[in-house]
Amino acid sequence: MSIKYADRSFGFMGSGDDFSEAKIALLGIPMDFTVSFRPGSRMGPRQIRNVSVGLEEYSCYLDRDLAEIKYFDCGDLVLPFGNVELSLKIIEEAARDLFREGKFPIFMGGEHLVSYPLIKAAFEKYPDLALIHFDAHADLRLDYIGEKNSHATVMRRAAELLGGKNIYQFGIRSGDAAEIAYGKEHTHLFLDQLIVPLQEVIPKLGERPVYVTLDIDVVDPAYAPGTGTPEPGGCSAREIIQCIHMLGAAKVIGFDLVEVLPTHDLSERTALLAAKLIREAMLTFC
Repeated sequence: MSIKYADRSFGFMGSGDDFSEAKIALLGIPMDFTVSFRPGSRMGPRQIRNVSVGLEEYSCYLDRDLAEIKYFDCGDLVLPFGNVELSLKIIEEAARDLFREGKFPIFMGGEHLVSYPLIKAAFEKYPDLALIHFDAHADLRLDYIGEKNSHATVMRRAAELLGGKNIYQFGIRSGDAAEIAYGKEHTHLFLDQLIVPLQEVIPKLGERPVYVTLDIDVVDPAYAPGTGTPEPGGCSAREIIQCIHMLGAAKVIGFDLVEVLPTHDLSERTALLAAKLIREAMLTFC
């Protein structure tokens, strides 16, 4: 394994021991330095792994089993606590390593800001990259309380990098007036909608490489209460699973799932949903 500064003391269910043979590489990113409401999502990757053993490795939706594919859990990056800039550099370097090694990367956050360096690494390899974004929040603020790098600005940074019309945002139901106006003009913003617009977008993407970022708060807090900024009125667990399956028709080259917060997930239903989505993503995309 080429990634430096990773703790491999635990792993996702069924993960193998050979990085070189693995098609898929999982990596945890335990960072929550810029969250605006509830901290603690840095513990999300570990909890997702912990509960994953309670799920079957077989997907009845896809009639496929994780035993059919080779995947390796790289563990969690070791990040300098509180140092946002250096952490983003470490995250980008790790993602770049995985893309360079030819792996299909699946990243577990952590707060949503961690997606920015992941998108940067993907864009470096795939200049015609399209970005699919599932979230309750637009995350299009120019800055948040003066900070340009925040989980509330991550899609604005991505729009500046990729060009806003290469970004497709689904399930959005929260944001201030300025960022919603920005999204309507500069990105493909689907307010409070997932299934129907996703069905329409996927054929248009053709063979373009697609990176998928999924904030668990796109799901209604009735199904996923363990998140840092819950927003009522979201989709069901069934609907977000359906979205992952639909994306099997696209050329997905990487995936992240962020903002699972174990301290507000006493039933573990949020982490369980996250683990199930990761299982379905592995079996759908690879």
